[in-house]
Amino acid sequence: MSNQAEWMDALLTPTSASPSGLTTWNGSDPTKRFDVYRNNVTVSLIDALADSYPVVQALVGEAFFRAMAAEFIRHYPPKSPVLAWYGAQYSDFIASFPPVAGLPYLADVARLEWLRVESWHAADAEPLSQEALRSLLSDEAMLARICFTLHPALRVLNSTHPVVSIWSVHQSQDPVEGMRRVDLTCSQTALLVRPELGVEIIHIEPNAVRFIDSLGSGASFVAAVADSGPFDFPETLSLLIRSHALVAASPMENTL
Repeated sequence: MSNQAEWMDALLTPTSASPSGLTTWNGSDPTKRFDVYRNNVTVSLIDALADSYPVVQALVGEAFFRAMAAEFIRHYPPKSPVLAWYGAQYSDFIASFPPVAGLPYLADVARLEWLRVESWHAADAEPLSQEALRSLLSDEAMLARICFTLHPALRVLNSTHPVVSIWSVHQSQDPVEGMRRVDLTCSQTALLVRPELGVEIIHIEPNAVRFIDSLGSGASFVAAVADSGPFDFPETLSLLIRSHALVAASPMENTL
């Protein structure tokens, strides 16, 4: 084992021995000092996960969350010095973590919360002006020849669980009572947008997401509508405009 690997194993595994070769300036036992350092590292990483996954923590309780997070840290050490980006694999870890098998929606709630982190930290982009949108949307022939660029903060999640409802009730004063009213057997599709300074999580139709995905993949506006199946087109378009999700329009490559 390399020195770096030995250090990582010792830092992230409480039962591991201290790395070999440690010394202190005053000759005191370096093991105790290393234990303090190891605890500080673990606590910092757990706190970072708690910041990114507050609803997951609320669903399982703080004590269980911190124990589960400590187990995650052992398997997924950080690869970046930026703590805000730590925990991208947490949802996959939760999906395979036997103690939470009785909460089948938990992994998708974690996926939604991580998308919220991504959306929050995504780049800024100026939306198309109202004048430009009116001009484009009023020209049916033009809509068949142009594609739209979506805001970098836009994210979508298709889930077999009511993730938007679960997230929403945990923004209220009484999430426990709110959870009693959530139908845990239903599926939901989430749209994440950042129209101003905060991320909004909205429940939308699956076919509306197909339309948005088509736009994001470079399809023309008309083709995206045609390929998506039935959905509330006026409401979806209005939502994209209100959330400043359309940031550019350009001719299709094969029309140049």
